[in-house]
Amino acid sequence: MTKTKPISQPRAKSTQKPTRIQREKTTAILEAALEVFSKRGFRGATLDLIAEQAKLSKPNLLYYFASKEALHAELLAGLMEKWLEPLAQIEQNGDPISEICAYIERKLALAQKYPRESRLFANEIIQEAPRSQEALNGQLKELVSEKVAVINRWINEGKIADVDPYHLIFSIWSTTQHYSDFDTQIEAMMDEGYGDRFETAKTFLIGMFTKALSL
Repeated sequence: MTKTKPISQPRAKSTQKPTRIQREKTTAILEAALEVFSKRGFRGATLDLIAEQAKLSKPNLLYYFASKEALHAELLAGLMEKWLEPLAQIEQNGDPISEICAYIERKLALAQKYPRESRLFANEIIQEAPRSQEALNGQLKELVSEKVAVINRWINEGKIADVDPYHLIFSIWSTTQHYSDFDTQIEAMMDEGYGDRFETAKTFLIGMFTKALSL
């Protein structure tokens, strides 16, 4: 397993409140970095490409972020918060199938709204997560373990079918994120006039998982 390298922190972060111009440039740099990383991956991205995308000089970019690693880490940190929230919203006291179906809807909405972030995360995982091992083994693993316990409780109480909680969660991840990571392929395959692919996917996935979970 590749060891996580120390990450340089953004230069623009300090004890002083950033100015409006600093905030705007930081936002522009992160937006440009997201565009470049999502298309080229970490290895294919360069500071020159990110600076060009942000319409800034490379020295100006380096004033705000000390390295490509620092930019990537900042994006991953924000992405992890987005990825955790839909799973965290599953309520143990709610109706189990309704809670899981609502989770599917939230994940699909996330895939539709944040396709570049999804590809950024997918590229990181494909490369064995060299820059996000701490988050995977910490925040994400803890949350998944918590929700696995909730699902097991529902199973033991006879509220849903006896399924493997881990693979249930993994299946939801794979089916929903597919519509983001492989959206170009899906759009090419579906006939024109078929309907909104995210809406039809929602109907299909909710029906499929409802059948799998029903007693």
